[in-house]
Amino acid sequence: MTLFDDASSQDPVPEPPHQDGLVRVRMTVAYDGSGFHGFAPQPGGIRTVGGVLAGAVERVLRLPAPPAVTCAGRTDAGVHAWGQVAHVDLPSEGRAGPLDLGDLHRRLVKLLAPAVVVREIGLAPDSWDARRSACSRSYRYRVLNRAVPDPFLHGQVWLVETPLDLPAMRLACDPLIGEHDFASFCRKDNGGSLVRRVLDAAWVDLGDGLLRFDITATSFCQQMVRAIVGTLVDVGIGRRRAGEVTGILRAADRSEAGAVAPPGGLCLWEVGYPSE
Repeated sequence: MTLFDDASSQDPVPEPPHQDGLVRVRMTVAYDGSGFHGFAPQPGGIRTVGGVLAGAVERVLRLPAPPAVTCAGRTDAGVHAWGQVAHVDLPSEGRAGPLDLGDLHRRLVKLLAPAVVVREIGLAPDSWDARRSACSRSYRYRVLNRAVPDPFLHGQVWLVETPLDLPAMRLACDPLIGEHDFASFCRKDNGGSLVRRVLDAAWVDLGDGLLRFDITATSFCQQMVRAIVGTLVDVGIGRRRAGEVTGILRAADRSEAGAVAPPGGLCLWEVGYPSE
């Protein structure tokens, strides 16, 4: 099963009919993705964030089967999240009486923490959809640019020992902003469109060699953020010039861009919705 590294595509997916007696529950979920094969549940006992979340809800509410979980962005193996948003349709009445979201929240935290933490939980309108209602996704990627590693950041950053030219990397962000065909930075998926609209992209110097790349777009295609980071780090090392990024975009050829950055540095930070 193919998973998206970054966020779900814009391809339409049929919405199952909402059943009577069910309420839509919205969750904001954080997780350390290093021990999971992505978010989306997979068959065959493969451990995923969505799979263990659905299993925990099934256990707490004593459901006959794990509920379907819809998320805003299907992160791939090893990718983390702070602000992943998901929804699940649950019975308004159960064996123990009316659905108690406070109790559900407390018990999910105890069952899933520390690798997965349900930060917030609440009711949502039946028409609200964690994926389709989202208008933006924001990701953060951290690079540790120094010769000496940090054991407390292991698995959370990409260690790049070669000194990076941060001004050049910042300059290389400019061509990314706007609506473009990001075929040079994405794995093709079922022949769908790879046109995406990037709202903002920038590097932040956090000090002591720790750099953070922030990017927000209406949606992302598979491996888009990590391919962009890999290319921008090439600029920082001096393998490419900042001015080459425009040509890489126009080429619409994956072989023109840099290698995909490791998954451990990437975090789905926030999902935006029109009402918020």
